[in-house]
Amino acid sequence: MNAILDLLRTRRSVAPAQLAGPGPSPEELDAILAVASRVPDHGKLAPWRFIVIEGEGQARIGRVVAEAYRADHPEADDKRLALEAGRLAQAPLVIAVVSRAGTHVKIPEWEQVLSAGAACMNLIVAANGLGFRTAWLTEWMAYDRRVLDALGLDPAERLAGFVHVGRAEQVPPDRPRPALPEIVTRY
Repeated sequence: MNAILDLLRTRRSVAPAQLAGPGPSPEELDAILAVASRVPDHGKLAPWRFIVIEGEGQARIGRVVAEAYRADHPEADDKRLALEAGRLAQAPLVIAVVSRAGTHVKIPEWEQVLSAGAACMNLIVAANGLGFRTAWLTEWMAYDRRVLDALGLDPAERLAGFVHVGRAEQVPPDRPRPALPEIVTRY
């Protein structure tokens, strides 16, 4: 089978806690982001953007995440706060994909949101194609205004997800996938 189709057919997510370094080199990261930006984009709006979170940036946003969690859960112990602070520091690299969908005369907001989702998937495929493993997650902090403000999102922007990128010694077994007759209708 074609190598690209084989990659797409066998790709699996790996939990961020199982992703180790080294992460992508600067050249690999540029290639991944370039591929991520090559998605259907009716109207050439680029209704998405990327925030690269690595190194000290992971610790900085981790402190914001932990403080937001503490504010909402004053009963949280130090162990739980450390877990929250480390959510975006398990993999060597996290890329936040920001959806900039909005009102447009010709292009429905729905199409713009789908384009951001396509950017996430292209990012995942590109990273996996270079030998990395990924996990696309949102979790509570993707919807928390304090975290979004700290990441520099405008009030109209939304987070399509955090894509965790790293290397994995083991890839989990495939999960059950729907049988094609269950999800395909022929007209």
